[in-house]
Formats: sequence, structure tokens, C-alpha cells
Amino acid sequence: MCPLQFTGGWALDILTVLPPVLAIIVAMLTRNVYAALGLALLASETLIAHFNPGMGALGAIDRGVGVFDSTGNTRVLLFCLLIGALIAWMRDSGGVEALVSSLMKRGLVSTPRRAALAPALAGTAIFVETNVSLLSSGVLGQRLFDAHGLSRERLAYIIDSTSAPISALILLNGWGAYALGLVEPYGFESPIGVVAGTIPWNFYALITLAGVYFTVFSGRVFGPMKTAGLNRDVLVEDEEPVAPTRAIYMWLPLLVMIGGALGFMAWTGGGNILAGNGSQSILWAICLAMLVAALLLISGKAFPKGGLQERGFAGISEMVPVVAILFLSIALGDSLRVLGTGAFLSSVAAQFVSPIVIPAVLFVVAGVTAFMTGTSWGTYGIMIPIAMPLALALGIPPSLVLAAVLGGGVFGDHCSPISDTTIIASLAAGCDHIDHVRTQMPYALVGGGIAVVMYLVAGLVVSL
Repeated sequence: MCPLQFTGGWALDILTVLPPVLAIIVAMLTRNVYAALGLALLASETLIAHFNPGMGALGAIDRGVGVFDSTGNTRVLLFCLLIGALIAWMRDSGGVEALVSSLMKRGLVSTPRRAALAPALAGTAIFVETNVSLLSSGVLGQRLFDAHGLSRERLAYIIDSTSAPISALILLNGWGAYALGLVEPYGFESPIGVVAGTIPWNFYALITLAGVYFTVFSGRVFGPMKTAGLNRDVLVEDEEPVAPTRAIYMWLPLLVMIGGALGFMAWTGGGNILAGNGSQSILWAICLAMLVAALLLISGKAFPKGGLQERGFAGISEMVPVVAILFLSIALGDSLRVLGTGAFLSSVAAQFVSPIVIPAVLFVVAGVTAFMTGTSWGTYGIMIPIAMPLALALGIPPSLVLAAVLGGGVFGDHCSPISDTTIIASLAAGCDHIDHVRTQMPYALVGGGIAVVMYLVAGLVVSL
């Protein structure tokens, strides 16, 4: 089937934006992310099939099957299922309660401020892979936040607003390798220097991290976050807590997962962590962590006979709805790339030729593209090949425009209800996905607005 080529000007080109707009509107109005993503996928494939809804429906099915053509996609989906088993083992064995009790007895998380600081520090320290960061800090934070009456939505904001921003700043991870691969073809004397030079220019990431720690230390929130979780207190009281057992049931598997991800990335990269295979490494790491957890739980007789398997499958089943959302998000992102949504949005940025506004425009367009496609990495694949030639042609520091694109992608992800990162953050924090997007968006918009102003100033300064 030949995809539709939009060559009739903006009147037709703008139709490429219709599917993601539809997804966002339906998700916000109905709070049904499955319907939103499914309808958007159908709309995108219908446009690709020359406005034929029947062929569009068949194309949507094939697009879903095509998700598994990518070993990386398959590994991420499998990882998300297996992490459910590991979380269930840590939780139902009493390991989470034991670790939380230990931290509280030592006075390390004895106040709401310290309880909020724990997942923030964990999210900042685990910069090697965003999923590992989100899930590790989220599992740690859930019981801490419940114990101190803090909302799960605030936890989701903290872990979501530390994982991706820190990964986009400390680029000793898959993000850095990906950016380096996109920058290298443009003949810079030091491509690594261009990527490393983005740190001081990545205004959104820096502002977002500062906002997280301000929220943690001040305890102040604004917008919908003020009333988030007010109805959850009753639910928490009704939950029967698991008796604390041994903290090692939680911290050792988590340590193995994090250390394993780092080690496997170095191994798959031939000693260079930047060149490592992220999806392969995290899948191997979760399998290793599950093996360690299983041996611990069996030797400690934490569950009755057959209980380990039963709870493992129960944990996997808890992840199925989230994995379904992630699956639909990946399929939609693939479809939108074929449709040309990102190419259309990025072409808008190319029409602005003034060096002063280029960084700010690239940040905004990258943000809009990530918001509508639900993927920051997909946005980078579209925007960096546009940003680098613009930098060379107009004499703008390449690190500045690269930072604008990197930050814009994270900004769009933080606002998008169809982003895989926000989905996993909601999962890790144990809160409703749409509630997380709704409460985090004001923070992202404030940070994005400040970043736009700073990029305008930066564009003016480098143009003098």
C-alpha cells in the first residue's frame, strides 16, 4: 500500500497533525487512553491509505504487528511485563515495607521532606536508563509517600521530572549515544564535544530539575497538584499493609537491576557505555534481578509452595493494561512517522531564518512534535537532522541548537498523555495516568516558558 504523499500545501499537510490531536482530545475528555490511541492509529492509517477507512483498519492491525519487528520494542514491552513480577515479589514478600521501616527507624525518611527527597535522589542518581530510574525510584517512593500522606501524583511528577532531564544532561547513556550518532554525519571536528557542550544550554532540563528540588525542600505545590490524592487517603487506610520481613528482598534485586543495566551496557558497547544496547541491557538486567530475587525468596521461605510463581504471574497481569498502552503508543508513533507528522512540524521551524529565534523555535517545535507523537527519541531523529544544518548555515553554536532539540523533546514528553515515559512514570508511582499528566503539565509549561525566554536571550547573545 502506497502511503499518501501530502503535496498540496498546508491545507493537506496540516491533516498529518489530526491523529495526534485526536488522541490528545479523546484522552483528556474520556480519560480512556486505549480508545484515544486506537482512534488516532486508525485515523493515521486511514490517511496513509488515501482516506480509505477499510484499508486504514487493516493497516492499523499490520502496524501493530509491525511493533514486534523491532527487537528493541519487543525487549521494552517484555521488560515492562517482567518488572511487574519483580515488583510483586518485593511488595508481597514484605521487602518494600521492611526497607521503608528501616529507613524510617534510622530517621532518613522521618519527615515528608526527606520522604520526597529519597525518590528524587534515586531518580537523579540512576541516569543510565529512564525506565530503570522511573521504576526503581517509584517502587521506593510509593510506601514512603503513603506513610507521610503525600500524593502518588506528586511522586509521579518527581520521578518523571528527574529521570528524563538527568538522562538528557548526563549523556553517559543511550541518550548520549543516540545524539552522538545523529550529530556525527555533519563533519564537526569533535562530535563528542558538541554533545557534551549541550549541558549548560539545556535550559528546560536544568529548570525542571531545579523545580523538583524546590518542590521537595519547600513542600509547595501549585495547580491541580494541590488537590491531588485527596480521595486516596481513604484507600490507603483500607489497604492491609504487608508485614515487614527483610529489606534485602527489595534493595538487593534493585541494586542488581541497576548495576546489571550499567554492566551490560558497558559489555554490549565493548567497554564503552555510550555504545551499549539499552533495550538489551535492561532486559538482561531485569532477568538477572529476578533470578537473584527468586533465590532470596526461596531460601528465605518468604512464600508458601507455589506462591512465588503465583505472585509473579499476578504481578505480570497487573502490567498488562500499561503494556497495552505502551504497545499502542509505539504503533501510533511508527504510523505518524510514515504519515509525516514530525516532518511537517519540523518544516515549520525551517522557515524561520533569523539566528536569534532559531534556538527558541527549535525548542518549541521539538516540544510540539514530542507532544503529538509521544516520543522524544523519535523527535530527535526528525529534528536533529534539521537543526545541525541550520547551525552550520547560520553560524549558531551547534551545542546550543542540539540542546534546544533535546530539551524540547523532554518538554513535549512531559506534557503528552500518549508518551511512553509518562505512562511508565504513572505505573511506577501507582497513580492514574491522566491524573499524572494533568498535575505535571503546569510545571512543564512553566519550565518550558522560561526555557523559551532563555533561548531567545541565548540566540541574541550568540548573534552579537
